[in-house]
Amino acid sequence: MKKPDLLILVAVWQFINAFLALIGIIAIAAFAFPSIIWYSGPGTATALAGLSIGVLCLLAFLGVALAGGIGLLMGREWGRIVSIVHAALNLLSIPIGTVLGILVLIYLVRADVRDYFQADA
Repeated sequence: MKKPDLLILVAVWQFINAFLALIGIIAIAAFAFPSIIWYSGPGTATALAGLSIGVLCLLAFLGVALAGGIGLLMGREWGRIVSIVHAALNLLSIPIGTVLGILVLIYLVRADVRDYFQADA
């Protein structure tokens, strides 16, 4: 079965999202953590905990985006499912992520795209 046309574009979008999450992690590690540690006043522990949770969320988002993109390029059903999860998470990124997330969700649940992934299983 022929690979659906926009599948590579969706995978590239996921890799771009993973790259942006990595930039966010690096920015927090390079700027926010040292500032809080240098300040060492009241609320330092709370700020460190909040930033740590933010880094963990970005790391999880990065992992989902990478796994989804790789799975799509390999033509695996689990890649389509992870990509659906990634698109659902992007609905929270108002306004551009919401629009792109809706478009990707609609695309990945189409019958021809679903059949492509189930034929290779």
